[in-house]
Amino acid sequence: MQLSTLLAHHARYRPEATAVVFGDRRFGYREFSARVDRVAHALLALGIRKGERVATLLPNTLELLELYWACARSGAVIVPLSPLLTGTGLASLIQDAGAVCLVTQKNLLPVVEAVIGELPSLTPERIWLIDAELPPWGSYSRQVAAAPMGPPPDAGIAPDDLFNIMYTSGTTGLPKGIMHSHRIRANYALLLGPAWRMTPESVVLHTGAIVFNGAFVTLMPAFHLGATYILQRQFDARSMLATIAREQVTHVMVVPAQIIALLDSPDFDPARLQSLQMILSLGAPLAQARKDQLNALLPGRFHELYGLTEGFLTILDRTDAVRKSGSVGCPPVFSDVRIVDDAGHDLPPDAPGEIVGRGPFVMQGYWNKPELTAQTVREGWIFSGDVGYLDEEGFLYLVDRKKDMIDSGGVKVYPRDIEDIASRHPEVAEVAVFGVPHEAWGETPLAAVVLKVGAGATATELRDWINERVAARYQRVRDVLILDAFPRNAAGKTLKRELREPYWEGRITKI
Repeated sequence: MQLSTLLAHHARYRPEATAVVFGDRRFGYREFSARVDRVAHALLALGIRKGERVATLLPNTLELLELYWACARSGAVIVPLSPLLTGTGLASLIQDAGAVCLVTQKNLLPVVEAVIGELPSLTPERIWLIDAELPPWGSYSRQVAAAPMGPPPDAGIAPDDLFNIMYTSGTTGLPKGIMHSHRIRANYALLLGPAWRMTPESVVLHTGAIVFNGAFVTLMPAFHLGATYILQRQFDARSMLATIAREQVTHVMVVPAQIIALLDSPDFDPARLQSLQMILSLGAPLAQARKDQLNALLPGRFHELYGLTEGFLTILDRTDAVRKSGSVGCPPVFSDVRIVDDAGHDLPPDAPGEIVGRGPFVMQGYWNKPELTAQTVREGWIFSGDVGYLDEEGFLYLVDRKKDMIDSGGVKVYPRDIEDIASRHPEVAEVAVFGVPHEAWGETPLAAVVLKVGAGATATELRDWINERVAARYQRVRDVLILDAFPRNAAGKTLKRELREPYWEGRITKI
């Protein structure tokens, strides 16, 4: 259960096998492991000891990937922070984590400098830049170059020692620091690799932000098995499609917005993507119309994962992707799922209620928040705050987030039901439905859409089209808002809160 041993194992027994591809740079396992050793030595030379927190403020970079594994070796706790954070948000999370080191890059330094006075634990030499020599700030490359070769001293890491603090994306309020131990991350490696049919010969491509917890569902099994891990700086549909064809990629993980961009790209050609064995969708529900399209164009490859960073998940396997296409699958081995009412009592099949689950991925808790931990994890069960139901076979179907539910005149309206309808319009690329104030009903649905390239549908046309097709009158949208793009977090999730708040705060009053 020691993550620190994975790279060393492959460096010894499969030294020339390709470990990492980043841009035009390729590293075998021996070379990448040696790089990680030197980063671990550099952290120790700075005085960072087992259990101390190392924060990062980076996009996808080779250095960020090295730091994940270097912290695993040295016993430090990695705290990956979104590069989209503002100064105030950055300061609050660094303070909350008690980070004693921050690794960032030159173009993000102004964000750090704006709040450096609030961060007494971070002296200039403990703020490393990966791409510049700018005294008094520390230099990542200089520190690593000066570090000795060879493995660092044994840190005495136990399976339940803390490996990382992952701050939630903040879609529903202030971020919470979710704690994962070495054992939990090892379970990601051991249990998810078989779910994806991953092998040492697999070629795993990741284009989303690796500060997002979803990245670990392919990252950990890839390095456990000694597969090839290709990391791109950012998602670009054309680049991703070209890389899949050129590198004969076998496994990809994408969020729904990325799947939509891939399917709508003029470069999308199923004939050039035949190497793919797994296309995993996670992070948010994928519209049924897009699932059907993907399963028709690239059959036998689609998986869907529903899960929480807190540590519970279900998987829709590729063998069930068509037969159970409306569901998000079932829990993997050693995991359980239940549907409960407000009193915590189990509900029968097909009855919607709160989704609760347990298993080997459950977090150690929220950092510095024992009361909130106790509210979320009760007797080992994670209470998700999501609404869903189980069918007779035990497959889970999502209804919606409790917090996204619209209360219209006392009637529960689930945005996802309306979104599934709206997404079928031939000119709609993406849709997000949320509640806005209504003088008579309290709140009522509003649909925000992003149109496909070249589409010319009007808001009135879309509103009427949706309202003709919803199942009930209370699901009718009051209006449609056409946007160029949705606000998103680093994980690519649509931030409904940012769409909804201006209406509830009175900054937008006319609908």
